[in-house]
Amino acid sequence: MPRPPWGGFGTRVNGISSNIMARPNAAVVFSLMFALASLWSCRLPKMCLAKQSTCGADPSKIITSPSIETVNERTVDLSKADSPFISWPLERVCKETTTWTPGLVFVCDNNSGGIGNIRTYILVCMRYAIEAGASGLVLPRIRTRDTENLSDLMKDYKPFDYMFDEGHFRRSLNAACPQITIYDSNEDIPNAPSPFQPPEIHPIEFGDRGQCDNRELSHHIGRWGKLFWEWLEKTAKDEKKLHPPTPEHPRIIRFKWGVLFNWPTWKDGPEFVATYGGLLRFRRDILDMGHNITEYMREFSASQGKGGGSGVFVGMHLRTEADALGFWPKYEEQAPAYLERASSLRYKAVYLATGDEKEASKFKETASKDYGMGVTTKHKLLEDHPEDKERMDSFTWDQQALVDYVVMTEADYFLGANPSSFSMTLAMKRHLKEDGLYTRPWKIGSDGDGRSWVVGNYDEYYKNWLYMYESMWP
Repeated sequence: MPRPPWGGFGTRVNGISSNIMARPNAAVVFSLMFALASLWSCRLPKMCLAKQSTCGADPSKIITSPSIETVNERTVDLSKADSPFISWPLERVCKETTTWTPGLVFVCDNNSGGIGNIRTYILVCMRYAIEAGASGLVLPRIRTRDTENLSDLMKDYKPFDYMFDEGHFRRSLNAACPQITIYDSNEDIPNAPSPFQPPEIHPIEFGDRGQCDNRELSHHIGRWGKLFWEWLEKTAKDEKKLHPPTPEHPRIIRFKWGVLFNWPTWKDGPEFVATYGGLLRFRRDILDMGHNITEYMREFSASQGKGGGSGVFVGMHLRTEADALGFWPKYEEQAPAYLERASSLRYKAVYLATGDEKEASKFKETASKDYGMGVTTKHKLLEDHPEDKERMDSFTWDQQALVDYVVMTEADYFLGANPSSFSMTLAMKRHLKEDGLYTRPWKIGSDGDGRSWVVGNYDEYYKNWLYMYESMWP
C-alpha cells in the first residue's frame, strides 16, 4: 500500500498516538476506501465507478482533452459541432517541428466569406505557421460582409469571438503547441515595427510548380519550411531594413487573401484531419441556439403524422443566395435532387437552410404538394419561442449560418450542394460519426456515406473545385 501523506500507519504525526491512527472507526475506514476507489476508478482497467462510459476500454485509448476530463477515442462522436478537442495529433505535428524561432510571428486574418472559407483560411495559415516554426500567432480576426449586398465580402473586421470560442481556442492550442504564443492583436507583438505593414506571401510562390493549375495543392509541403527560411534570409540580406527574426527584430508574416485550398490534408494522417478543425469551435451561445432549434425541429417532425412521428428529419442546404457563383448548381438542379433523395429515404420532415426566402417558399410548396413533406426553417421554428427568436435576430447573417451548421450536424440525413464549402465541410464533419479519429476520407462524387449526399457536377477536378475536398479539415 502506498504511504499516505500523513506519514503512514503506526507512526506518530503531530502528537497523535499511533494506536489511534492504527484503529480508526470502521465507518471512517469504509468512507476513506470508497473515496479512494472513486477517485482512482477510471485509471483501473476493470473498475469504473465515476465514468461508466469508459469502462472496459483500453486505458491507452482514454486520452486527456483540455475541454473535458477524459475522452474515449473509441466512443467519442467527432461529428458533433461541440465535440471535444483531441489534442495529441496536433501535439505530434508540433513536435515534428524541431526549430521554433522567437520573433517569427504569423498573422492569419486575411479571410472573408462564409464559415467554410473562414475556417479553412485560418487553419491553413496556422498549419503553415507551425511548419515554419513560428513562435507567435496573432489571434485571428474575422472579416465581415455587407448586410445588404452579400457578395461584398470585404467589410470591417470583427474579433475572433464573432464566430468562435476564444477560451477553447487558447486552451486547446496551448495544450498541443505550447511553443506558440498567442498575441491579442498586432500591437501586442513585442517590438513590432510601426507602421504595421507585414509582407504578404502565398505558399505557392515557394517552389517550382511546373505547369500546374494555380489551384493545385502544394507539391512542396515537405520542403516548404526550408524554402520559406531561405526566403527569410535572402530578404534580410537584400533589404537592409529587415533582419533575421529575433525577439528584438520580429519578422511578421501575413498570407495573401485567398490562401485557402492549398495544404494536402492527408499529409498529417487521418487523426489530424479528424481533429484539427476542432480548434475552431463555435461560441457557446451559437451552439446553444443550434441545440435548441434541433429540439424544436424534432418536435416539428413528430407532428408531421405518418412517417414523421419518430422525430427524425433531413437537413437541406439550398445554396441559391445572391453570392452564389454563376456556374454552381441552380435551384432547378438542387431542389428536385434533394426532394427525390429524401423521398426515397422516407423522410417527411425537412429543415431547410437558405438565405433566399423566395426560393424557400417555392421549395416548401413543392415539397408539400408533390412529396407530402413538411418543410421549416430556423426562423419559423422560433415563432413560438420569443426569447430564442430575439437572440437569433441579434445575430448577423453569417452568425445565423453557424446556427444552421449546428442543426445540420444533428440531422439524421444531410443534403448539400457542391462546390459550396459550407456543404462540403458539413458532409465531411458528419462523416466522422462512425469511425471517429480514424475516419477514411470522404469519397468525392459518390452517393454519400449513408449520412450525407452532396449534389453537383464532379466531372472536372479544377472547374468543379474538387480539390477542396482534399484541402479542408472538417
